[in-house]
Amino acid sequence: MERHVLESLLAGDDEASVTALATLRGGATYWVADRAQPAGVHARVFDRRLQRMRRHGFEPLGLGRAVQLIREHGRPVRTGMIDVADRTWTTLLFLTEDGSALVACAGWPLPLVARKPPL
Repeated sequence: MERHVLESLLAGDDEASVTALATLRGGATYWVADRAQPAGVHARVFDRRLQRMRRHGFEPLGLGRAVQLIREHGRPVRTGMIDVADRTWTTLLFLTEDGSALVACAGWPLPLVARKPPL
């Protein structure tokens, strides 16, 4: 997927999308999976990760909303990642099966410590 296409998909006004777009435009690297996986699989995996993060006192940016949107989408999704150059922040993307639309995104600092988004 070309960078400008991904930038156009991140046109939402939620905090996770705004942060993802800013990091991408700031020179972050990214990748998008070639194939999709069932939405239910992703929803279960990332719901467990969300619960584990919360148990450790950490609230990832937009992950709760992403799990909900993936469940509602109900169709296979492709995943992707955006990583800032200094590896202090990562964004997880969920795209439609054909990659033509963003279903949801979420982000968190690396390593998992309380830190503000890189804006």
